[in-house]
Amino acid sequence: MPYKNKADRKYDTAAKYEASPEQKKNRAARNAARAKLMKEGKVSKGDGKDVAHKVAFDKGGSNKQGLRVESAAKNRSFKRDSKHNLVDETSKRERKK
Repeated sequence: MPYKNKADRKYDTAAKYEASPEQKKNRAARNAARAKLMKEGKVSKGDGKDVAHKVAFDKGGSNKQGLRVESAAKNRSFKRDSKHNLVDETSKRERKK
C-alpha cells in the first residue's frame, strides 16, 4: 500500500530486510527460476510476464515444487495482511470463478 507521506517510509529497514541472508537466497532462487524459463523460451525480457511459484516462498515453496508463467497483474494480486504477508494464494479473479 502506498504511503500517504513519503517521509513515513523507512528505507533503512527495507534495505536491511532485503540484505538478509534469507532474502538473498529467495531472490537468487527467483532469478534462477526466471533464467530457467527464459532458456526454455517461455518468457522473455520485457514481455510483462512473471514467473510464479505454485507454492509461494512465504508458504515454504521452492523452485522444485513447480513454476508457471502468469501476467504480472495476476501474479501480484494476492490477498495480504496488514504486515503485507501473503494470506491467500487464490487471486480475486480465481475466487470469482
